Amino acid sequence: MTDQPLWTPNPEALASSPWMAFAGFAGKRAGIDLSDPRELQAWSIEDREGFWSAVWDFCGIRGDKGAVVIENADAMPGARFFPEARLNFAENLLSRTGGEPAILFRAEDAHKSSLSWDELHAMVSKLQQAFRAHGVGEGDRIAAMMPNMPETIAFMLAAASIGAIWSSCSPDFGVQGVLDRFGQIEPKLFVSCDGYWYNGKRQEIGEKLQAIAETLKPQAAIIVPLLGDAEGVAARVPGGVTHSAFVDGLAARPVEFVRLPFGHPLYILFSSGTTGIPKCIVHSAGGTLIQHLKEHRLHCGIEAADRLFYFTTCGWMMWNWLVSGLAAGATLCLYDGSPFYPDGNVLFDYAADEGFAVFGTSAKFIDAVRKAGLTPGKDHDLSSLRLLTSTGSPLSPEGFSFVYEEIKPDVQLASISGGTDIAACFVLGIPALPVWKGEIQGPGLGMAVDVWDEDGQPIRGEKGELVCTKAFPSMPTGFWNDDDGSRYHAAYFDRFADVWCHGDFAEWTPHGGMIIHGRSDATLNPGGVRIGTAEIYNQVERLDEILESICIGQTWDDDVRVVLFVRLADGVVLDEALKAKIRGVIRSGASPRHVPARIVAVSDIPRTKSGKITELAVRDVVHGRQVRNQEALANPEALGLYENIAELQD
Repeated sequence: MTDQPLWTPNPEALASSPWMAFAGFAGKRAGIDLSDPRELQAWSIEDREGFWSAVWDFCGIRGDKGAVVIENADAMPGARFFPEARLNFAENLLSRTGGEPAILFRAEDAHKSSLSWDELHAMVSKLQQAFRAHGVGEGDRIAAMMPNMPETIAFMLAAASIGAIWSSCSPDFGVQGVLDRFGQIEPKLFVSCDGYWYNGKRQEIGEKLQAIAETLKPQAAIIVPLLGDAEGVAARVPGGVTHSAFVDGLAARPVEFVRLPFGHPLYILFSSGTTGIPKCIVHSAGGTLIQHLKEHRLHCGIEAADRLFYFTTCGWMMWNWLVSGLAAGATLCLYDGSPFYPDGNVLFDYAADEGFAVFGTSAKFIDAVRKAGLTPGKDHDLSSLRLLTSTGSPLSPEGFSFVYEEIKPDVQLASISGGTDIAACFVLGIPALPVWKGEIQGPGLGMAVDVWDEDGQPIRGEKGELVCTKAFPSMPTGFWNDDDGSRYHAAYFDRFADVWCHGDFAEWTPHGGMIIHGRSDATLNPGGVRIGTAEIYNQVERLDEILESICIGQTWDDDVRVVLFVRLADGVVLDEALKAKIRGVIRSGASPRHVPARIVAVSDIPRTKSGKITELAVRDVVHGRQVRNQEALANPEALGLYENIAELQD
């Protein structure tokens, strides 16, 4: 922490921001002054009906709103938002027309393309007609194993336009990983690409698609060209048809939008699945739309024609979040490939060329750029960039400093945290408040976020469980194939009755912001003292010798001891001097309780497809337990590095 903020809002920019426009709009309705951001947050929780009704109207949601805002408001789960409303998600994302760009795309192999709003409408129209010709209707599932490219968005919008349910993953998933997900939801149609590029290498996936389609048995497996071999791949895959053949003979016409209930299913997202078969989390069209519009328009200040970028794959909920930017009229900037090919400047090159207003990425990316010694702000024109968002894991204080020292000194840095579980954020950027080093600015509007101790009591200045004490629109409608809701209830509501317990270890700051200390189910408990793994990472990964690390608690002598695994920079050796340096940094920067009992060098750290390190999987391996769903990992072979624990026991 520091005595001075890293960033404070520019008064003129804030005065003309959507945040302040909404504060005035809502305050006039409520008859109170909501210009203070803390007062606005408090009101959004105290008067949820007034708040969410104001969000609907201010953001101009297309649909029939109905008279009731929340039904059964105190039940969690069980509350229903806008129970009388009828809307269509795709209609709201396709509200713009014309020749201006809706989507820009770059692939790692230097391929570039764009779609205007009119071209996007035309592509969606043809797909909608083709879907109906194949008998796809309300509630049917369409599953995609696709790169982050314009066609993926068009397929999703066509599905949403007729009330079908969309689910996606990235094409780097293995066969079993795909089947563990899509096999549970039995899609009527399956969409994939003919391959992709990553880290300078052409990735062929025809054989994999054949095995997947043979098991899923969709009515059609639609192959979208990216490598230029869609016809060859389609010929090998059961039910295979190229994208062009799928819509052959269809003429573009106005897209038809089926208006459905607010709670109609839109997406099925999946938990990471590293401790078992992934949970199929069902999200509603209305809840996703209004939550994302709130976050985009108010918290991110996105306006029509802003260039919005997030580095994400289609297997991470940030893709779903990014796509909703169309509802604000933004131009989406998509990228598919490695963010470090040919080097770590590639995304900043893109930002400078296209004038990103919002640049979204992961904490790990920021740290990797820092450790690579890059200076993006000196080497690129980032004058258009006003908001940089970071998620995926807690951003270290050093990461905050790096952004302001080497990327842009006057950018708002919004560390954000939420999850696949809610397809949105609990805590995120607030344009009317300062940015403090190492802190998330505050809770989202309408989100009754708090930190509780193990007895369910609110706490300040201490670490505890992140909870949300009142219902919100983007809560899942449930889990797929969980008819009695028992699995859904067990996932979030067993810990505290009628309160969402998210599973994050968190802490309020004196500024009213929040620090996320990692997943609470990965919390370390040496001597009965709860320690967040992020507290250790923040110290260790400051060292130039350490590229990244992963920390677990190992059962030992009727207690738990902290074991730290480190991936070293090239040429570095983990000798006693470096171990002492690591322990010293942790002791002085965190506390003696955080100092690991063992430090072990490893050549790789297992991570999920979305890039998150998998502490629970490593903990299971170290304890000799089977990791049940290794297909969820991007690099499952890395687990073998942790199987021999002899070194931990000396």
